[in-house]
Amino acid sequence: MAIQLGFQPEDFTLKTWRAVAAEFIATGLFVFLGTATVVVARAWLVETGSGTLVPSSGFVIAVALGHGLALVALLAAIARISGGHINPAVTFAAAITGKLKVSTAALYIGGQVAAAILGSLLLKGVIAAPLELGLGVHGLGSTSEPLLLLEDQLGDGAGAGLLVEGVLTFALVFVVFATAIDRKGPAQIAPAAIGLMYLVGQLAAIPLTGASMNPARSFGPAVAANIWTDQWIYWLGPLIGAGVAGIVYEFVFLQREDE
Repeated sequence: MAIQLGFQPEDFTLKTWRAVAAEFIATGLFVFLGTATVVVARAWLVETGSGTLVPSSGFVIAVALGHGLALVALLAAIARISGGHINPAVTFAAAITGKLKVSTAALYIGGQVAAAILGSLLLKGVIAAPLELGLGVHGLGSTSEPLLLLEDQLGDGAGAGLLVEGVLTFALVFVVFATAIDRKGPAQIAPAAIGLMYLVGQLAAIPLTGASMNPARSFGPAVAANIWTDQWIYWLGPLIGAGVAGIVYEFVFLQREDE
């Protein structure tokens, strides 16, 4: 494993900029489509008088499917161009394990974050203000998504939220490495496997933390809605989980003796 540091002229080729553009477009679409699912599903609950404090099973399933299926399609579209990250946590894991140059990773993350903000602002521009309802922003007990099920002995819920996001992102990035990065992995099913893992993570943890697993997905709506409660959890948790997953897969499964 060799981490490729520094910025060289050859790091900024047309191929690199195409990859960054692919990450920008895919991440923007993912955030727009995912958060639109949240907003529309929640607006339906409000319009039907179902309330917003407790997410119904239908709400959870709709939001999970919206995110998971969008991720499958977008990964399939850009995997051959950029590797299909659509997530700063995945890019971070690839960079610290030497699978991606740090310079390229910085461009990827910058593009992903900017796209997430743009996607959220576009959604804000088309949704009626009374029904924005946070634009799908994440938070522990500050939005209608969590059910306050987190153990308050771990930092008043913050520690538990951090652990949940870390574990979920570990699982997601482990699947990314196993299917998309490992040359012996089943690359042909990587988009489906990664999207399915994201969908399952959402089904499991939307009532807990909102199930971000993606700092850009959390940051974009926070900027558009100007709601910053617990935002640090949705950066630190995924980055730690992704980093651990990348290192574990690198040393336990990739750096193995030739079979």
